[in-house]
Amino acid sequence: MVIKVLGSGCSSCKKLEENTRKAVEELGIEATIEKVEDFKQIMAYGVMKTPALVVDEKVKIMGRVPSAEEIKKYL
Repeated sequence: MVIKVLGSGCSSCKKLEENTRKAVEELGIEATIEKVEDFKQIMAYGVMKTPALVVDEKVKIMGRVPSAEEIKKYL
């Protein structure tokens, strides 16, 4: 599983990455978590509002920071 956290590196983006890592750890799954900060790459996903969470190349959440519990539902 490849998980991407899309965002500029703001505090919300960092919180989303933190919550994603926590969800992966709690589920005990094998996943690669990548941080994407390049706006051209972010726009390629059709994301207009960051932060965003992409799981296996599908945008699951954008424009807000979900809890680790909510992220687990998408993994």
